[in-house]
Amino acid sequence: MRMRQQLLPWLTFTLAAVLAQVAHAQDEQVTRMRAALAAPARPAENKARDAARKPIETVQFFGIKTGQTSMDLIAVGGWFTEVLSAAVGPSGKVYSQNPPFLVNADAEKALFDRLGNVQAVHERIDQVVPAGSVDAAVTAMNLHDIYNGYAGQAGGEQPAVDFLKAVYATLKPGGVLGVIDHVGVAGKDNAMLHRMLPQQARDAITKAGFTIEAESTLLANPADDHTKGVFDPSIMGHTDQFMFRARKPR
Repeated sequence: MRMRQQLLPWLTFTLAAVLAQVAHAQDEQVTRMRAALAAPARPAENKARDAARKPIETVQFFGIKTGQTSMDLIAVGGWFTEVLSAAVGPSGKVYSQNPPFLVNADAEKALFDRLGNVQAVHERIDQVVPAGSVDAAVTAMNLHDIYNGYAGQAGGEQPAVDFLKAVYATLKPGGVLGVIDHVGVAGKDNAMLHRMLPQQARDAITKAGFTIEAESTLLANPADDHTKGVFDPSIMGHTDQFMFRARKPR
């Protein structure tokens, strides 16, 4: 009993010190991200998307930390690549993956030169990214294209599972997969609307080997009735979106 009483203050102090370190790291990351996202060199159209997409809160939900290696899957113009670059900081690394037909070489080079911690991936990720080397991978509003079929590629659950299995191979044990997409509903032409059912995403994620550990309503929008295409001017940039944090088992 006496030993327990003696240990209790030490354990309390140690816990407080650890929590203080975590809080300091989070504060440092938030400060860095705010500065990077507000930088004069960042395009105004990208800045305009931040209010709806909530980059800092999203990074916190996924648990992406300073110094980690992360990956933006189907990066398109690189909005999320820039968010991840700011999140992991100069000591971290970002793989920005795009299929070749989506690459604007000049724009990509200008973005990567400005960010300084990003590497392009234009081939299959398992041909470029070492297995078990990535801490966190994110695909934002793209899984529906793989599931529904795009650029002449067959759609369905299996292509989505195969895509996520390739991501799984690049992640470290305990690595995080973040998935964001436009909410679809049963009975609608979700391929035409560029949407998918949340359950379709859940099934593909778990069949690829991941465990879904959290879902967030951070990007939900009740005003979106799911009947319009995501590029409809009345809803573009403000669709109802689901967000999952999944993890590769340790």
